Amino acid sequence: MQLRLHLPLEDGLPTQISLRDITKSYADRLLLDGVSLSIRPGDRIGIVGENGAGKSTLLRIIAGAEQPDEGQVVLCADGGIGYLGQTPDLPPDSTVQDAIDAALADLRDMERRLRSLESGLGDATPGRLAEYGDLLTLFELRGGYEADARVDKARHALGLAQVDHDRLLGSLSGGEQARLGLACLIAAAPEIMLLDEPTNHLDAAALDWLEDALLAHRGTVLTVSHDRLFLQRIATAIVEVDADRRGIVRYGDGYGTFVATKAAARRRWEQDHAQWCEQIARLTDFAAGTARDVAPGRAIKDGNKMAYDRDKGRVQASVAGRVRNAQERLRRLREKPVPKPPEPLRFRAAPGIGEAEGTLVRLDGVRVGDRLTVDSLTVAAGERLLIHGANGAGKTTLLRVLAGVTAPDSGTVQRRGRIGFLAQEIPVSRPAEPLLTAFCRGLAGDREELTALLLSFGLFRERDLQVPVGALSAGQRRRLALARLLARPADLLLLDEPTNHLALDLVEELEAALAVWSGALVVVSHDRLLRRRFDGRPYEIREGRPALVAH
Repeated sequence: MQLRLHLPLEDGLPTQISLRDITKSYADRLLLDGVSLSIRPGDRIGIVGENGAGKSTLLRIIAGAEQPDEGQVVLCADGGIGYLGQTPDLPPDSTVQDAIDAALADLRDMERRLRSLESGLGDATPGRLAEYGDLLTLFELRGGYEADARVDKARHALGLAQVDHDRLLGSLSGGEQARLGLACLIAAAPEIMLLDEPTNHLDAAALDWLEDALLAHRGTVLTVSHDRLFLQRIATAIVEVDADRRGIVRYGDGYGTFVATKAAARRRWEQDHAQWCEQIARLTDFAAGTARDVAPGRAIKDGNKMAYDRDKGRVQASVAGRVRNAQERLRRLREKPVPKPPEPLRFRAAPGIGEAEGTLVRLDGVRVGDRLTVDSLTVAAGERLLIHGANGAGKTTLLRVLAGVTAPDSGTVQRRGRIGFLAQEIPVSRPAEPLLTAFCRGLAGDREELTALLLSFGLFRERDLQVPVGALSAGQRRRLALARLLARPADLLLLDEPTNHLALDLVEELEAALAVWSGALVVVSHDRLLRRRFDGRPYEIREGRPALVAH
């Protein structure tokens, strides 16, 4: 539901979008439970969270594309609302020009109305003059006169300049359709823009253009994104959709505040746990030893045994009272324990990692169909390689060959040491298998030890352990694969898009773990922030051939 009302916030500034007690479920899965949110005009909100948490659902509810089970959405946007999903819903038998016309239909209707009003301005009534003035102001604020020029500029910036206007939409690739939808939305310049993963399918130049366009937009922007650099640049606030709590948390002042607040919360948790442990230890010692240690062997004064016994009774009563108080405080503390925070993520080095020298993997004359051609490539102990390239260039194939998952059609691959491999796609071969059983499979140790190990990573809670793997979200499956990687010692880590599907605070923690990893590392990643911070050799794959990139 979308109601055009104007709601004040407590500080007197207007609210443009208001969510009140929104609840949304799919079948028996509750995604959002009593969610409320207020957004002011001009805010640029980055919506983050693990895959499957409900980010896209939240955006569709705001857009009116879905209805909440309970609650109310209130909007005020005379300049229109534009929504772009991850997969644009474009009719395949329509043309590119049809898509442009549909996106600009609101502006063109406004322009036709302006022309109609202009024809009668000579003897217009005050009401007609006021309508014309208001409409002209709104049309100019949205840049109506430059709309078609903006479409052409956007198409060029997003790599669509060569796509003819009479081209059928069904003949475009998924990436081309997404970029066309984005170009049309930016050109239409609605007052509120709702974007779901707009950075997908964009190269570096297109990303720069999109960020500049959103920063220049005079209205309000809500965007779901996993791109940390994009969020750093454009977001004035972050809204995290918390899958565990089925709610949202807002962080003001952009992505940096989000990261800092998460870090501060972790420090408070560590401090609270340490204080709880200290109180438990202190009260336990007091309750166990105080009565025994008070006035041991105290001599009778003046030979007055009666007075001595009377004083002794008072002392013992006092001690007993203090012991009871300590025991009661202990009981209350143990009823509400502060759990130990998970240890920071750390990859485990294989035994003898400090002695591992020389080449761990060597490829010579390797060919995999028309996907990959490697004349020679080595990965030495302790070496760090960053692999990048366009989609379909052969990055994933290279990692699969290095890991031994894909056998080359020709050439030789030599390996030594232990290899840990995190694949980009996590298949589900045993959907009914509980999460804990899937984690334990192939790992040394008894079930109790492995349960403690899994929980120590902080990637899952105890209540998750018996959930069938087939019921896990993409983000949860990614965390399970990461947990198995953390549990196995390795000399070489091969990570294919390791940040995919993960909540951004976990991405930050994973990146910190990789920074201190002493073994060899080969990473494929589109994450611009990870690539910018990466300390190692960059390789670019072009048409299946990896080449070292000069710094």
